[in-house]
Amino acid sequence: MTNTPTIVRPAPSPPARRGGRWIDHWEPEDETFWQRTGRFVARRNLVFSIFAENVAFSVWTLWSISSALLVAHYGFGFSAAQMFFLVAVPNLVGAVLRIPYTFAVPRFGGRNWTVVSGLLLLVPTILLAVAVGNPGTPYWAFLLIAATAGFGGGNFASSMTNISFFYPDRSKGLALGLNAAGGNIGVAMIQLGLPLIVGAGGLFGLVGASAAGVDLARAGWVWAALGVVAAACAWFFMDNLSVSLATFREQISVVRHRHTWIVSWLYIGTFGSFIGYSSAFPLLIQLQFPEVPAANYAFLGALIGSVARPFGGWLADRVGGA
Repeated sequence: MTNTPTIVRPAPSPPARRGGRWIDHWEPEDETFWQRTGRFVARRNLVFSIFAENVAFSVWTLWSISSALLVAHYGFGFSAAQMFFLVAVPNLVGAVLRIPYTFAVPRFGGRNWTVVSGLLLLVPTILLAVAVGNPGTPYWAFLLIAATAGFGGGNFASSMTNISFFYPDRSKGLALGLNAAGGNIGVAMIQLGLPLIVGAGGLFGLVGASAAGVDLARAGWVWAALGVVAAACAWFFMDNLSVSLATFREQISVVRHRHTWIVSWLYIGTFGSFIGYSSAFPLLIQLQFPEVPAANYAFLGALIGSVARPFGGWLADRVGGA
């Protein structure tokens, strides 16, 4: 009788574990895992995601106030149309950048991309600080600098994509609402805080223009520093999730779903109106009512819209997104 040789196959090797701040095991739908580990980690990532997104939104809408100050306090002879272009260009660039920023998280990891996107905020802020110090800076240069502020707009897409992986489906709405609100409040903060920082005036006239005059460059340096802090916080306190990784082909399949296009169309009217009106309103006040400090009122719409976001997310968790 001939003995058949036994073929011994090697046991499959375990999946490679990533070093650094990568988390390979993540099951937020498992209630035991969520209560023991997941909730704390998710909350920590949410907190620092909100901070990074807040800084990004502030930089994105930096020109909603800066454009008016260039004419009112720096003597640049820009027309109303030119100033509105300075406000509109960052919105356009930020909207376009949301597409690659969305794909960046499944490619590089949420924590890693938050670090990169935070450091990219140094470009528009430092360029602003340098440009306003030179009275000979041409309009086209300001237009290009304003365009780089669109980096801050792209952050929203990557931030929301990242946080969505951390939370279970039953509480995604509230978590994403908080994340969005924290970022959107950055619009109100820049419109309320920038005039105070640069010495252009204060809330409801409580603080007047500083004796040293308006220093718009100061705002550039302040938010550049905040961008560095946001990147550092992401580096030290946030995590990457292996479950978030996906190929471009896997992600792009979303365009085949009808709901993607329906929600996108609705978003034009909702968030599109929010960011459009929020950006243009300070300049509109400055042009129509030059005797009224724009900081007194311009931030109110952005503030109310931001605060409403968590309620919308909480409601979607309970009655369904549709």
